[in-house]
Amino acid sequence: MSGLERPIPDAQATTDDRRFMAAAIRYAQRHVGRTATNPSVATLIVRNDGAGPRIVGRGVTAVGGRPHAETVALAEAGELARGATAYVTLEPCAHHGRTPPCAEALVVAGIARVVSAAGDPDPRVDGRGHAILRAGGLAVTPRVMAAEAAAPISGYLTRHRDNRPEILLKMAVSTDGKIGIRGGGQVKITGQVADAQTHLERARHDMILVGAGTAQEDDPRLDCRLPGMADRSPNRIVLDPRLRTRPEQTLARTAADTPTLIATLSSADPASRAELARQGVQFIACEADPATGRIALPELLEDLAATGISSVLVEGGAETGASFLDGDLVDRLILVQGPVEIGETGVSAPIDVATARQRFRLVREYRFGEDHWFEFERRTA
Repeated sequence: MSGLERPIPDAQATTDDRRFMAAAIRYAQRHVGRTATNPSVATLIVRNDGAGPRIVGRGVTAVGGRPHAETVALAEAGELARGATAYVTLEPCAHHGRTPPCAEALVVAGIARVVSAAGDPDPRVDGRGHAILRAGGLAVTPRVMAAEAAAPISGYLTRHRDNRPEILLKMAVSTDGKIGIRGGGQVKITGQVADAQTHLERARHDMILVGAGTAQEDDPRLDCRLPGMADRSPNRIVLDPRLRTRPEQTLARTAADTPTLIATLSSADPASRAELARQGVQFIACEADPATGRIALPELLEDLAATGISSVLVEGGAETGASFLDGDLVDRLILVQGPVEIGETGVSAPIDVATARQRFRLVREYRFGEDHWFEFERRTA
């Protein structure tokens, strides 16, 4: 019988396996938010010629999504890949496109063993990548540090698993549970360090979302303003069922530079639509929720996923935040509690830290000067 007929059984992960996989996961962070519809994956090629293991090739999914990490790492390793171990943060792809699948590339390069982390729920892969490797005679050790590897690509995984983007709701909250003053424009709640962290979150997401009320009252830019990272600004989307957005607003005036989408109903004023379109604004037609008259969020998110959007950062106001929370659409939640007290004229946050602790799982907590940063995730069964 040939090697193709005798798949090598999975081996147990070693301490070195976990060490190199941890390094690969850190390396994958490099292009998070920059790989279009593909996830940011990393690959390390490691060989041991008797003097201890050493990295001879490394790769991360290229900006724009191609080439994949395995291709980049194999090219760097060259002939040193033969007989080596590949550490891949996501199951190697198995489908043919303009180039052969990465699983086949690993076999052809003579890799002896593949250690992978997260499984790929894409139905074109989902176990098929590992099957190609085993059929090619490679030893396969799957799901090493799978949870840690899934974190940087959670949006991609959510899009394929749930047919919608991953939703992160982020709000700055005063000490008395307010997020702003109705009709009063922006209220400064957090300091410079927490604000910089917010801009970093923007850079990691495909799209940032606000409601029409926030767009009108705050006239935000919704970009990434960290030094050297202006090109990491996400696409922008405004929930505006009645098309209240005006051409003089910042989001409309800058639409030619930063892709800006307005989610609106088909009944929206065609003249306003045409005027905004001339400035570069794009539109997505939405259905109305029959109970509220607002945009039906599940259908909108399904449409966004169909275009390859994997992650959406919601920075909308109280009404928008409540809509996502009420629809059980929030996968991750960030609440930043600043030292400011707004008072009775303030707009109440749709969720506070105490309620979030009951509904979500607290995963991280930081202090940035006087600001208290809480990160929550959806509870799993």
